[in-house]
Amino acid sequence: MFYCEPNVSDIEDGVKPQDTPDYSTLRLSDIESPFRLDNYHKRLRLIDSIIEEYIFHIAMIRRKWGINEGFAILIAITAIILGAWDLGIGELAKGGDYNRVGINLLKGDSGFSHVSDFSLMLSLLSIICWIGVIAIFWVRFPLMRDNLLFMAVGSLGVQLGHIASHAGSTTFPFNSNYSDWIGVSVGNLVLVFILTIVVDRAVIETRDLHVQQIHAHPDPRMVNKAWRDHSLNAWRLGIITWMILINISSWSGAHSVALRPPIEQDMTPFVVIHVITAIVAVIVWAQTLWYPQFMLGNSAEKIQSFRAREVAGDIIPKFEGKRQGVCPICKNESSAVMNHNGAIEVPCSNKDCKGAGEPGTACNECEKILPTRTSCEKCGSSTTLLSQFTKSEAW
Repeated sequence: MFYCEPNVSDIEDGVKPQDTPDYSTLRLSDIESPFRLDNYHKRLRLIDSIIEEYIFHIAMIRRKWGINEGFAILIAITAIILGAWDLGIGELAKGGDYNRVGINLLKGDSGFSHVSDFSLMLSLLSIICWIGVIAIFWVRFPLMRDNLLFMAVGSLGVQLGHIASHAGSTTFPFNSNYSDWIGVSVGNLVLVFILTIVVDRAVIETRDLHVQQIHAHPDPRMVNKAWRDHSLNAWRLGIITWMILINISSWSGAHSVALRPPIEQDMTPFVVIHVITAIVAVIVWAQTLWYPQFMLGNSAEKIQSFRAREVAGDIIPKFEGKRQGVCPICKNESSAVMNHNGAIEVPCSNKDCKGAGEPGTACNECEKILPTRTSCEKCGSSTTLLSQFTKSEAW
């Protein structure tokens, strides 16, 4: 079996001590949802699957995360608090001088040059802390370095978008017109593009390449288990959660400082929302960067999409989508097919039914148990479905 540290799904089986829990042999395919929602309806199996993945993620985080991840999150929390701190200063509460704008410290009339010395010091310390967070993530997750920068740029784009929208409407999205939505819309379009076209595609296609190359096996059950061990449903949900948290944090942060003086409304609740959601967003961000690194480990040199690999001149092996089964006796094609994940699919034996599915399970149309053997139309031989997919044909 292929061995790869720190990918738990690639670790060989060992002996589990009786006194303390040992996660070194734990695989995602070993986890079962405690709720078993699929007992109520088969379509709820996806929810069970995501719950199982989160149980696995939490178990692996407890085992794998250490002082480096904790220190990075602590620095990020410090950066968030320093950036939002206003107690004893009043710079944000008073609204500042809205006639002065700009962050260029070299220009005497820029807004950043006219803030109080203490506010300027806290702002610079916050920026330094954020640089430290990026540096730690850069070192800890080398496979995700490109995606780290892309996600940071996308997050900044959303924040600038909310600031631009609040500049035209201080109570955005209330009492705003269509033009006020341009800033936040453009920022989110940039973030969605980065997360879907760049980050998600790179991780998913690298995972596919990893499973198809490293976990190739003539037994479709082993291949199917490998696909389950490398499932990314919870990771994808984490990316969506991170995007939502970034928007909430950016909106509440911009909303808390958008009002023009004199400010009569207490904006403290918006600051609290900004700080809490930003902290949670950093934790989710660390998880989305860590899991692909953890899952692929040393088995991958880089995480890139197939298109990026083609541009870089890398050779990408071609894998067939579906493979038709053949009779092992006369080599005539059978009715069974094998999907790219190694799962065999066979049509229902009921002539009046058009259903299909996994052998030995109930048909999705008529509920009849699907066959595990088929008879060849040419020679009449009855053979098992597994024997219809030889090693050379399967891989």
